[in-house]
Amino acid sequence: QARKIAEGSTEKLTVTPETLKEMLGVARFRLETEIVERTRQPGVAVGLAWTPTGGDVLYVEANVMKGGKGFTMTGHVGQVMQESMQAALAWVRAHAADYNIDPDFFQSRDIHIHVPAGAIPKDGPSAGVTMATALVSALSRRPLRERVAMTGEITLSGQVLPVGGIKEKVLAARRSGVRTVFLPADNEANVGEDLNESLREGLDLVYVKTILEVIDAALEKDPVPDKPAGPTRDVEFARPSAGPAN
Repeated sequence: QARKIAEGSTEKLTVTPETLKEMLGVARFRLETEIVERTRQPGVAVGLAWTPTGGDVLYVEANVMKGGKGFTMTGHVGQVMQESMQAALAWVRAHAADYNIDPDFFQSRDIHIHVPAGAIPKDGPSAGVTMATALVSALSRRPLRERVAMTGEITLSGQVLPVGGIKEKVLAARRSGVRTVFLPADNEANVGEDLNESLREGLDLVYVKTILEVIDAALEKDPVPDKPAGPTRDVEFARPSAGPAN
């Protein structure tokens, strides 16, 4: 459209909802419904990330399966993010009993943490809170509450440390249909300085100091049952008829 104006083929351009699709093409993401659909099952938590082009939501998925002491990390994650995953697992193992999780779960289970969009490199410590929440969700079968997101670095003792890019992350949450955002308590000053009241409208910003506060408020209280095994059918095999006697 800018080229058309430069070439003189049109004098002005009015952008309307009807012309927007023609200019930009079909919408690539359904942001407000995607966050609800992807967090319906346990093991999925929503983080917030800073990128050079602004904030974005970051889904963290945790899966538990039979095995023993296996810990897999995928999604093109960097060294710092891998260390955050290790710290999150260590904290969950130390506090498993608080969430009715077998303290020895890691002896008979393999853990897989995946951060989708694997072609995009991801790094940094600010997803630690999200990873711990996803792990507790997967192990306790308690799904994330609807339209909840979070950010924050964690320590082995469960403290939530401040992170950068708060303005961009909060705006990404708002754009994605999030209603509740958990932020490190030490970042409260950044919100007051960088985000005016109109940008915070419709968002419940919850400031936390420990991962315990996040998990207790971010996850549903009751676990969902495991998916039942698929229906089985009794198959009756015909007995071979006796052949002619020799």
